[in-house]
Formats: sequence, structure tokens, C-alpha cells
Amino acid sequence: MQNLDKTREFKPVNIAVLTVSDSRTNDTDKSGDYLVRSILKEGHLCNIKKIVKDEVDNILQTIESWLNNSSIDVIIITGGTGITGRDVTPEALNIVKEKDIPGFGEIFRYISYKKIGTSSIQSRASACIAKKTFIFSLPGSPGACKDAWEGIIKNQLDNRNLPCNLVELMPRLSEK
Repeated sequence: MQNLDKTREFKPVNIAVLTVSDSRTNDTDKSGDYLVRSILKEGHLCNIKKIVKDEVDNILQTIESWLNNSSIDVIIITGGTGITGRDVTPEALNIVKEKDIPGFGEIFRYISYKKIGTSSIQSRASACIAKKTFIFSLPGSPGACKDAWEGIIKNQLDNRNLPCNLVELMPRLSEK
């Protein structure tokens, strides 16, 4: 489905990965590791990966720090998007986001629906923009991260993707 213009030179973007979990460690973070491997495989940069507990303050501290780092173009968060009491990633994002990207969640749940049926309604996967940075918030399962990366994010972060992509919008995110 991706239509790449091979005449364009690929432009790598700098992506930070945040895992939100009360139980994952660097040794057991399969979702975060998958994302880092996939990011690097596509030719992007990923020099920052972190794990924080499911607490709004912990999530916000990391996100705000990364939003103030002008070298980070994209933040991908895995975990904390469900509907249980401990799932608070969307609540943290509500504090910092400037614009929603509703199509991301809609398409993610459509992709998910084709695999897990109506259980996809339990996901609050989303995307937004804050301080000229794209933020994608994914469920914590490796399968969901793969679906989001392969089905949406990888294509949109490739400047050669036609008819349009998020990379070509990056210089315009601060327009008034």
C-alpha cells in the first residue's frame, strides 16, 4: 500500500521511545526493543529509550524533557493506553498536547479490529502534536506495536511516501 518515490532522498528523523509499565525492565521490554530495532532498520535515529512507571507525573516528566530537546522529532510511547485504573498515558498526553491526530487512533483500531475483533475498543491508542513534535501512543503489547509501526507510523515517517507524509509537515508545525 505504501507508494515510495525512489527519486527522493530519504530523510531520517530522530525518534525517542518511552515504555510505560509497572512491570517491564530493560531485559523484558519486548515492545520498546521492537520499536527501537524497527526505527533503526528503517534508517531513522533512536538514541533515547526509557521505561517509566504508570504514573502521570513520571510520564509527564519524561515527555516534557523530550519536548524541550530540539533534536527529537517524534516520541513513540508504548503502554498505558488501556482502560484500567493504572492506564494513564492518555491522561498525561492530555496535559501537553496541542493538537490531536484522530485518524491515527481510528486507523490503528481498524487494523487491530481485523486481528482481535471487538476487543480493539479497549485501546486508547492515539497520536498528537506538542511543541513541534509528533507523539504516538501505542498499546504495550509487541503485536500492537508491530501493527502500529508497520501499518501506519513507518509509512508516515518516510518522506518518500506519497501522496503525503508527516515528515514534510514537520517544518510547518509551528506556523501561526
